[in-house]
Amino acid sequence: MSGGLGQERGTRAVGTGLGGHPSVEDDPRFVPLGTPIDLDNCAREPIHIPGSVQPRGVLAVVREPELVVSQVSANVSELLGREVDDVVAHGIGAAFGTQFGSILERVTAAFGDLRERNPIEIQIDVRGQPVMFDAILHRSDSALLVEFEPAEGPRPFSFPNTYQAARSAVGDLNRAASLQELYDVTAQSVRTLTGFDRVMVYRYDHEYNGEVVAEARREDLNSFLGQHYPASDIPPQARALYEKNWIRLISDVDYAPAPLVPTVDPVTGEPQDLTFSSLRSVSPIHVEYLQNMGVRASMSISLLRDGKLWGLIACHHYSSTHTPPYGVRAAAEFLGSTLSLRLFDQAEDDELRLRLAAQAVLAKLTAATMNESEPVLEGLFGAPDLLDLVPADGVVAYVRGETRAQGDVPPDAVVRALSTWARSVGDEVVWTDSLANSGLDAEVDVEPSVVSGVLAVNLPDGQYILWVRKEYAHSIDWGGDPRNKAIAEREGNHVRLSPRKSFERWREVVRGRSVAWLGNETSIAGDLRHHLVESLYARMRSESRLAETLQRSLLPQMPVVSGWHLTAHYEPAAGGRIGGDWYDAVVLRDGLLAVVLGDVAGHGIGAAGTMAQLRNALRAYLLDGTGPAQAVERLNGFAIDMLPGAFATLTVACIDPGTGHAQGVVAGHPRPYLVSDESGTPVGVPVVTSPPIGVRGATYRSREFAIPAGGGVILYSDGLIERRDEDIDESLHRVGDLIAGLSPRPAARQIFSSVGRSTITDDATVLALYRTGEA
Repeated sequence: MSGGLGQERGTRAVGTGLGGHPSVEDDPRFVPLGTPIDLDNCAREPIHIPGSVQPRGVLAVVREPELVVSQVSANVSELLGREVDDVVAHGIGAAFGTQFGSILERVTAAFGDLRERNPIEIQIDVRGQPVMFDAILHRSDSALLVEFEPAEGPRPFSFPNTYQAARSAVGDLNRAASLQELYDVTAQSVRTLTGFDRVMVYRYDHEYNGEVVAEARREDLNSFLGQHYPASDIPPQARALYEKNWIRLISDVDYAPAPLVPTVDPVTGEPQDLTFSSLRSVSPIHVEYLQNMGVRASMSISLLRDGKLWGLIACHHYSSTHTPPYGVRAAAEFLGSTLSLRLFDQAEDDELRLRLAAQAVLAKLTAATMNESEPVLEGLFGAPDLLDLVPADGVVAYVRGETRAQGDVPPDAVVRALSTWARSVGDEVVWTDSLANSGLDAEVDVEPSVVSGVLAVNLPDGQYILWVRKEYAHSIDWGGDPRNKAIAEREGNHVRLSPRKSFERWREVVRGRSVAWLGNETSIAGDLRHHLVESLYARMRSESRLAETLQRSLLPQMPVVSGWHLTAHYEPAAGGRIGGDWYDAVVLRDGLLAVVLGDVAGHGIGAAGTMAQLRNALRAYLLDGTGPAQAVERLNGFAIDMLPGAFATLTVACIDPGTGHAQGVVAGHPRPYLVSDESGTPVGVPVVTSPPIGVRGATYRSREFAIPAGGGVILYSDGLIERRDEDIDESLHRVGDLIAGLSPRPAARQIFSSVGRSTITDDATVLALYRTGEA
């Protein structure tokens, strides 16, 4: 596997160290063990179970509590002077000396993390000569791993003095006043401590593309500072390893792996998981990658935030092999942990500062929007405004039927497309910094120079707030062309894909992306949505109560007409939303009985107010002696001239109480039901539907029909019959059948109840008039 700046490459493997593994041989996600690895299959290489170690030390797999060696690396003869057969299946004391056996028995019997006791400095007899070793202990899920590293050569300090060696660097880290200073101090301190030719601090973005943000190096080396490396250089499996084992050393990239003997664990029958082994052998592709860079030795230290890989301290050595002793590595790891904590604290401080500033703006916006004497948009675009809450090039809000924009926003058609896309995603808050990759309808022409990034807050009833950012064109310097990650080399009759050999600075101009939305920006947008929904709901409830009071105050008393029975019922929409339904019944001067049922488009106080004006105007025209068609035509003119934008439907019927003869007009409204006798099924009144109220140039025609003795007519609004899951004809038949099944001449409330409150989503009105012949 290839890897940028010393990080290992591979795909996520399932293993004990990475989450428990079934048999790798049977797992289609991995290539079989022993398969030659190249860039074509390295994404399936199980790098946590390589079956071998780096030969700078010896690995022994020990079974507890017997402390019997079940596997050992084949280089045990070279480094420790023991034959494999004299080690495997023998007790730890018999294999490596009784002194170490006693120490290991005592250490493993104690509670606590074994890593806190590393290293154990021991002396082992090697071919008659006493040799000092560092014994490093780890526990996997299935075994105890004991690693022996020679403790020869210069040892700048003993392990107990690790903190003393790093104390000066820790002090410098604590005094750092900025993130960049933290990076720089860390790079220089780790280089001073470990002696590597180059040490880099490597930071990942949210997509795990990496950037070198600090560097300490030999003066003769070219700089990698500012260069970027693609996310493919460290895919998920390698990240999972680094999140568990925080340090990894390759002391000699030209090493020959020392295999474990036997190959698989004789107890489990599976390859040994080496996630926590410091000697773990690495991918041959990764080794080749380092060789292509001219690196002879490398070391990496994980930088974590909330347990997730945030970056790496990457160390390269070019002049020779390089083996910092365990104590030095532990001190470097300690510095990495300290930097992680400082980075976390610094990031927390920065985020807290931004969060507090945004919360202060949000508090003022919330207070302004809760003021019901002012429109919501006045509160959102006052001082402070939405651009003070979330920085952007522009913002547009559609709330309560009104739209307002500020800053540089795209054309209306693009805004509509963006709002539709945001709602289709389905989340309350939606954001992207690249509309080109967002799935937005390709037919919508959205130039990146107009808008590349969107942060959308979806509000109820199709309302929204959209912040927009334009394209942020900038250049990125890559360590080699990221599009040419591999080269093909012929090996015999096969072509092998190998990692790239060129790491020359390659500049890419990034287009089609805006400045990314920060986590605190998307979070505060969610908080704004929460407060806005509460404000809108409170306003709706207040206006609904007012509208209901207004509407019910306008509903008339039913006149008493000899030989006729008249009832009416009105029910608000679910949630108490008041709509524009109304009904009226009045005895005209010529003795005719006029009944009306209408529906104004919309909800709330506005619809109720429009309803009141239309109801009173129509009553006046009817009382003036105008026939129903002329009265409705005059009402349409009134609406166009005095109520621009108003839209309503209605049914008017003028009935002779003595004969049952009637004239009716239906203006865009559902046709009334006509009941022919007490047992008959309701049918539609035979009238022609005319245009709704509010249509310029419309004409209206009346039709005559008769209500027989014992029959009746039922007027209703569309809220009674409409359902999302059926067409209008099905709805009419369904409600007609329900009415036919009721007792003779059912009252309006009974009709409403038979349909069912749970199935009605809009406000609904029913007016029932029957010719009883009774006084």
